[in-house]
Amino acid sequence: MEVPIHVARRRPRWGSDPGWPGSAGPFSSTIATNEESFMPAFILAIAELFGTALWFTPNAVLHDLQVLWSLQTADLGWLTGAVQGGFLLGTLAIGLSGLADRIDASRLFAACCLVGALSNALLPWAGSLWPAVALRVMTGMSLAGIYPVGMKLMVGWTPGRTGLGLALLVGMLVLGTALPHGLRALSELQGTGMAWRNGILGASGLALLAGILVWRLGEAPDIRTAKSHAPATTASRLIGIQAFHIKDFRRAASAYFGHMWELYTLWALLPLMLLASMPKLSTTTLALGAFALIAIGGPACWLGGWLSQSLGSRRIAQLGLAGSATCCALYPLLAWLPTPLLIAFLALWSALAVVDSPQFSALSAAACPTTIVGSALTLQNAIGFAVSMLSLLVLIPLWQWLGAWLAWIILPGPLFGLWCLATHRPLATTSPADTGR
Repeated sequence: MEVPIHVARRRPRWGSDPGWPGSAGPFSSTIATNEESFMPAFILAIAELFGTALWFTPNAVLHDLQVLWSLQTADLGWLTGAVQGGFLLGTLAIGLSGLADRIDASRLFAACCLVGALSNALLPWAGSLWPAVALRVMTGMSLAGIYPVGMKLMVGWTPGRTGLGLALLVGMLVLGTALPHGLRALSELQGTGMAWRNGILGASGLALLAGILVWRLGEAPDIRTAKSHAPATTASRLIGIQAFHIKDFRRAASAYFGHMWELYTLWALLPLMLLASMPKLSTTTLALGAFALIAIGGPACWLGGWLSQSLGSRRIAQLGLAGSATCCALYPLLAWLPTPLLIAFLALWSALAVVDSPQFSALSAAACPTTIVGSALTLQNAIGFAVSMLSLLVLIPLWQWLGAWLAWIILPGPLFGLWCLATHRPLATTSPADTGR
């Protein structure tokens, strides 16, 4: 059954962006006023890049922390895993409680930036492993109010262009993911090492700036209006769970879960794939190569967002899944390629693996009423991230035995996503954007 909808709206067509002409997304009544300026989308994208710097910047200084606190190599896993666990806990709490839909999401974003900046800034003075782990858990929980809540804000500010807006935002996150590899390469090229404490404090400063930007921007006027007219009973329910009663949301979310089985595992494997092909790579060259192969996903997301305006989010998601599935299937058979061609293949695979990521969120947002979008996206993100953690834990250790053939175990992820998007199509006539005509 469909979840009861308390906000009057027409049901969006499957595959259409919210508010796109010919569809009836939750913001379709105000396209004309909000499309006059796309500046809020750029502000949110920059704020997302600055805010998620808390997530990735410490990865570039793990060696310094290891020396400072006399840590064993195995201890570093606690520092990297703590923020992931904190993020999972935070997204589950926000998604299940409906906090992002009960209060002003921009205030929640700003508050999480403040808490995350403080916990990150204290890291150099933690003194030992376990206080540092506690701080990283706190930082991870704060990030749960930055990344998925930022997506909810983007949906509100980009009616009719949600696929493009979310592509801009996720592209910034991809660049942030690649950043530690770039910082490491830069440090080694300079030969003097990073002023690592300043790097961590700089990340905290960027997070504070992100919070100020979003606090000043606020939520989109239509979202505030929808909240003011929502029944009080809405807030008393597990809002995020309601979204899974919506058939189209289940399709998009399930496809996203298949996508997440592949994405983070591929990113983690890219340096190993480079080393397998070029065993004599220097540390600096390897770091630069990994940075470039991951960072290419940022422009890929932006290109996918631009194409979604004419092809529709569903079609872009299908193309991305089909392309990355093909790369999974072919990689074990192409390990003999000359180095330049293999690098080009890995770059293509990396781009295809992430180009669809923002489009899943656009499809999910289109399926939901405005009063549960934030909780739905946050809960979807929590489950997807749990899938990626499982994939990393299960698949990465298999590399030493399977090598390139590991790609065939990654393959079921994008294939499952394709199946979710292809089955049980609605009876309603699709628009040209949905069919790709």
